[in-house]
Amino acid sequence: MTRTWLQSYPAGVPAAIDPNLLRSLKELLEKTCALHAENVAYVQMGRTLTYRELDQLSRSFAAWLQNAGFSKGDRLAIMLPNTLQYVIAMFGALRAGVVVVNTNPLYTAPELEHQLADSGAAAVLVLENFAHVVEKVVPRTSVRQVLVTAVGDFLSFPKSWIVNYVIRHVRKQVPRWQINGAISFRSTVMARTRLPLQPVDVGPDDLAYLQYTGGTTGVAKGAMLTHGNVSANILQAEAWLGKIFCGQPSVLITAIPLYHIFALTANCLLFARLGWKNVLIINPRDFPAFLAEMKKYPFTFLSGVNTLFNALLNTPGFEKLDFRELKITLGGGMAVQASVARRWKEVTGKVLTQAWGLTETSPAACINPPSDEFNGSIGLPIPSTDIAIKDDVGKDLDVGQIGEICVRGPQVMRGYWNRPEETAKVMLPDGYLRTGDVGRMDARGFVYIEDRKKDMILVSGFNVYPNEVEAVAVTHPGILEAAAVAQPDEHSGEVVALFVVRKDPGLTARGVIDHCRQSLAAYKVPKHVYFKADLPKSNVGKILRKALREELLKP
Repeated sequence: MTRTWLQSYPAGVPAAIDPNLLRSLKELLEKTCALHAENVAYVQMGRTLTYRELDQLSRSFAAWLQNAGFSKGDRLAIMLPNTLQYVIAMFGALRAGVVVVNTNPLYTAPELEHQLADSGAAAVLVLENFAHVVEKVVPRTSVRQVLVTAVGDFLSFPKSWIVNYVIRHVRKQVPRWQINGAISFRSTVMARTRLPLQPVDVGPDDLAYLQYTGGTTGVAKGAMLTHGNVSANILQAEAWLGKIFCGQPSVLITAIPLYHIFALTANCLLFARLGWKNVLIINPRDFPAFLAEMKKYPFTFLSGVNTLFNALLNTPGFEKLDFRELKITLGGGMAVQASVARRWKEVTGKVLTQAWGLTETSPAACINPPSDEFNGSIGLPIPSTDIAIKDDVGKDLDVGQIGEICVRGPQVMRGYWNRPEETAKVMLPDGYLRTGDVGRMDARGFVYIEDRKKDMILVSGFNVYPNEVEAVAVTHPGILEAAAVAQPDEHSGEVVALFVVRKDPGLTARGVIDHCRQSLAAYKVPKHVYFKADLPKSNVGKILRKALREELLKP
């Protein structure tokens, strides 16, 4: 069954977008900075950045990139949390035609090395807290320039000095590092003599991002997202939500990391186009500070994952916030649990709206009508988007039948960077993308996810692939075999459970976890370790992860 335009769409939402309304993200920035010059664009720890300042600083960085020998199509890895530096560097790179490689600051050295080497990044911008990780891997990559910044670098004085001093010397959160030739990011945009920015023709077919993901299986791959892909998704989201946001620009809170495709498009880019004030939360796990920001800036839009909403609901004082300005709470990245949606409505008086997409779709593909009550579905296909439920050979299935959810639209990626074989596995001849999610569509066009086709584990909205965890685990000399599966968790949605067959009888769960922590980001490290005499296998010797998941669910 395929649906593009549905009678049940919200009134006023068009069947399709006009991609000519926004041909590139460079155009987006330059137009919005001219139109909303005096508006506050971003806020970090009380420091405001207007659209006029964003225009000037991003222009300066773009000019610096050109002067430093970076050309259109070169790749810049940005390894930052939610800071003013991120948006300045990201927009600056796009203005110079440089491709942004969004990089998780919490990556371990092996994970970072893979991404830098695979992308061919020529430069990396990193927060000083994580520079020691970059130091370990740079010699084995094509990186020729390292830019370093500190949390407080773009705050007002004396707060900038105080914040950096506390982080470095009181909290001791900056391990020692030394990278020959590394320079300060601040120096690239604050030079007294501003360099001229040479014109760069950036169009819809040019690459904007290499957004790394495991796809539906395997090692992390760079999804090639063009300016046209992401611009189309912005227009699609604007068409879907725009009527609700008529009038003057308002305020949104961004707690999910901007390097994640969900926040990048739904928060950073969409609302930059609308000229809103974006309050950046650098550490959403510090809930008292998070709540203080939410209280200081009454907000109209909030996005996040189920675990974030659940944590907020369990944070003392959250229920006392003023929710009168709140119009949309958007949940994505992982399934929103019905119990969380129900509590959110009870506490805030507002609906928690569920959306769905993936890195390969820039990311939005389905969104529920914001005025509808929570219904457990992932919503309706957004304008200019076809959703089909297909069987294993690519044949469309009928209403209510369960199959693989496939997406076709202008937001679908060009393919995986330097991996034509992997691209061929997910792109069907008719233009549909196989998502790896299994679901169904009802007669009104609402889509429901039933299960994941593969064995991916979703921890707080981040993909964890069993093969990667298992490959690390079995390098321990005391492990004979290992299998990683998802175990339900009320805080993270899912966590990694590792079943182990011991080679060394003295091996402990703590020993396994400590070993994995050396090579895996924290969210990928097994939370639970179970020892077994043997693992269930098929008749050809393949480990049956499904049987292990079922074992975890037994009372």
